Amino acid sequence: MQSEFNFFQHWYPVIPIEDLEPQKPKSITLLGKRLVIWKPTKSETYRVFLDQCPHRLAPLSEGRIETKTGNLMCSYHGWEFNENGICQRVPQAENPEIIAKNKENFCVVSFPVRQQQELLWVWPDQKTAAIAENTPLPLSPQIDAEKGFVWSNYVRDLEYDWQTLIENVADPSHVPFSHHGVQGNREKARPIPLNIVKSTINLIEVNIERGLPTTITFEPPCRLEYTINLGNTGKKLGLLVYAIPVSPGKSRIVAQFSRNFAKTLHRFIPRWWNHIHERNLVLDGDMMLLNQQEYLLQKKQLHESWKTAYKLPTNADKLVIEFRNWFDKYCQGKLPWHEVGIDVSEPAPINDNHAEMLDRYKQHTQHCSSCRTAVKNLERLQIGLLAYFVIVISGVAVLPDYWRLQLGLPLVITALLGLGAYSWLKFSLIPKFYFVDYIHAEK
Repeated sequence: MQSEFNFFQHWYPVIPIEDLEPQKPKSITLLGKRLVIWKPTKSETYRVFLDQCPHRLAPLSEGRIETKTGNLMCSYHGWEFNENGICQRVPQAENPEIIAKNKENFCVVSFPVRQQQELLWVWPDQKTAAIAENTPLPLSPQIDAEKGFVWSNYVRDLEYDWQTLIENVADPSHVPFSHHGVQGNREKARPIPLNIVKSTINLIEVNIERGLPTTITFEPPCRLEYTINLGNTGKKLGLLVYAIPVSPGKSRIVAQFSRNFAKTLHRFIPRWWNHIHERNLVLDGDMMLLNQQEYLLQKKQLHESWKTAYKLPTNADKLVIEFRNWFDKYCQGKLPWHEVGIDVSEPAPINDNHAEMLDRYKQHTQHCSSCRTAVKNLERLQIGLLAYFVIVISGVAVLPDYWRLQLGLPLVITALLGLGAYSWLKFSLIPKFYFVDYIHAEK
C-alpha cells in the first residue's frame, strides 16, 4: 500500500495549447524547476526541456527556433538541440568529432510530454519516463465534445502556494463573500452540507446534495473538479481546476469551464471578453486574502498545527479538513522543495501592494493568446481613432465656410464619436487587461 505521495511522478497540465506560440520558446516553472516549452519546426507536438544550455547554463527560453534546421538554438553561443535534446551543432567546434564524442554530455534534459484535451502535459521527472508512459492523465469526463460538452480554457499565475490554491477551491462556502456580485451573493449564503464519499491517497470525493446536486473530486496532485447537475434536466456545469505547484508562494491555475447546453452562446462570446469581465475578477477577489492568510498560517505552523491555527466547526469545512489531513498523512504537510534545493525555512513576507498582487498583464494577459491579441488590436484601434480625430479636425479647419457646414459638420460628429470610443478604450476597456483594483469593502 502506497504511504507517501511523490509529486514529481505525476502529469501536470502547464498551459492551454492555444496559448502557446509555435515560433517562440516559452519559459515555465514547475515544482521549482525552470523549464522551456518549444515546438520543432516539422513536429506536431511540443517539447519540454530543462531551461538551461549544457554549455554555460544560459536559459534556452531566451533562445530561438532555427528556421533552417527546426532545432532549438541557444542565443548565447548558438548551440543547437534537436527534439530529443541531443546537441546537433556547436559553432565554435574546430572538429565535428567534438559533438560526436560528447553526445551524452552535451544533451539537454528532456521531460515526457503529452497533448490532450487542449492542454500541454508535463511529467517533471526525466528519470521515470517509462512510468510516465504507463500513467494515465488526470482527465475530466466533461471535457469531451462527443458527449455534447463545450468549454473554455483559462490560465493565471497566482501569488500564493499550491496548497493554498487547493484549499481555496475545495471551499465552496467562500464564494458568496469573496466573489459577491461576480459569482455569488453574500445575502444568500447558507450552510453547505458536505458529505465525504471517498478518501484515499489518490482520490477524495465529496457530494453536496442540497440545492443543485454537486460532486467535488480531488485527484492529487492537481485535478480539482466540480460537477454540477441542473436538476433532472440532464444539463451539467463543470469547473475543472488544475492546480500547478510553481515555487514556494507561487502557483498556477489552469482551468476549464464546461457545460452541455447553451452551446451557440459559447461560440459568439469572445474568450478574452469572458476573461476580463469574469475569470480575472474571480481570481482578483481571492488574491489579497489568500496571500496574507498563507503567510499567517505558515508563521503559526512554526510552533503549532493547522488544526489549532484554524477554527473549522461546520460541515462546510469538511473538505478543507480532509485535504489538510491528506496533506499531513501522505506529504508530511509540505511540498518537496528541498528536492530541488529550495530553502523554505521562513515564509515569504506579506505583499499588500495591490498593483503588484493584481497585475493581470503579468499573471494572465501575457500568457493568454486571446487576451494578448485582443489588447494589441484594441491599442491599434485606439491609435487609429485618435489619428482620425486629429486629421478630421485639422482638415475641417481649412475647409471653406460652405463645405465646413455641409461636409465638415458630419465629419466632426464622427470624429467626436471616435474620440468617445477612444476614451472608453483608454480608460475603461484596455486597463482591464492590465490591472483593476479589487476592494472588498466597496463590493
